[in-house]
Amino acid sequence: MLFHVRMDVSLPHGMSEAEAEVLKRVEREKAQALQAEGKWRHLWRIVGQYSNVSVFDVENAEELHQLLTGLPLFPYMTIQVMPLCRHPSSIHADDR
Repeated sequence: MLFHVRMDVSLPHGMSEAEAEVLKRVEREKAQALQAEGKWRHLWRIVGQYSNVSVFDVENAEELHQLLTGLPLFPYMTIQVMPLCRHPSSIHADDR
């Protein structure tokens, strides 16, 4: 099942730069591992914001919830989720 997910990150102003860098590194490693597994299909930065738009390919909403809540930056995110399905006017036979 495909989900469109927008993630807006807001780190606390009091967080040290060193702590933020460690958190970002661990987040990057987790995101890249999920991409390698095929669960995090697309990852796009939103220009000028500490935000991204992503497409996840998971079994169901519960699996997506577990993945998102397991992200190191999750406590600092505002997340919007939209389930996706194929549009009947799409000319593509796959989910590219």
